[in-house]
Parts: sequence; C-alpha cells; structure tokens
Amino acid sequence: MADIAFYHLQTISLETALPQLLAKCLQRDWRVVVEVGSPQRIAELDEHLWTFSDASFLPHANAGSVDADGAARQPILLTPSSDNPNGAKVRFFVEGALPAEEAALDRYERVVLMFDGGKDDAVQDARVVWKQLRDAGHDLSYWKQSETGAWQRADR
Repeated sequence: MADIAFYHLQTISLETALPQLLAKCLQRDWRVVVEVGSPQRIAELDEHLWTFSDASFLPHANAGSVDADGAARQPILLTPSSDNPNGAKVRFFVEGALPAEEAALDRYERVVLMFDGGKDDAVQDARVVWKQLRDAGHDLSYWKQSETGAWQRADR
C-alpha cells in the first residue's frame, strides 16, 4: 500500500516547496510523475524547475512536449493526466489535481497531495479526498508548515 501524504502549504509557495520535495525523491532514485491541475500551470512549473536555483536544476519534462519514449526516460514528468508514462514510484498531485476515487494509488510507493492553505476550495477538496482515502483503508499522513516553513507531521 502506498504511503499517502498531504502537504498543507501555509508559509511557502508551491514553487518553493515542490523543488525541495522533488530533489529528495531524486536523491532516493525515485522516478516521479507530477499531475498538475491545468496546462498553464504545467508550463509555469516546467520553466520554474529549470530556473529555481542558480546552483542546480531538476531534470524533468512536460508530458505534452515529449513523445512516449521521451516521457519514459524522464526522472520527473509533469502531466495533466492520471497516466504514468515514466514508470514513477512517486506521484504528486498539485494545483487542483486530485486522485480519482478509483485511482490505482497502490502502484506507487508514495503519493503526495500538495494544497494551498490560502485557498478555501483547495482545503475543502483535500478534506474530501482525505476522507475518501481514509474510508478506503489507506494509511495517511498530514504535514503542515511551521512559521519557518519546516514540515511538521500533524496527524498524530
């Protein structure tokens, strides 16, 4: 069963938090697929992941700009769909992307749902998904940010 984590963004933005978490995945040699809620945000995040740091970048691709072979080779793939063309072991849901009730989350080692605490609809959507996944028997963890932006587990 997948380790499913909810990350409640409160003090730092997705653009700050996502590269940090993706870098940790790559350090563990995990391939990642990031499902994004809109094509516009995919383009913005795609650009951001190349330029977020002067000292490094995260190797990745936008699924809409590569063929199937190119997608399969990517360690990080941004996509608007629920497919897994790069054989990822970790799946992120960001910017309004949510797992469907029938999503096969068990094919992943880790699933991460990141949501913006400043958007009431994002918080409400996350609560609905939490309840659905809990009722389906998944083990869940809830992470929130401290005032300094450090992640703290808050579901215990």
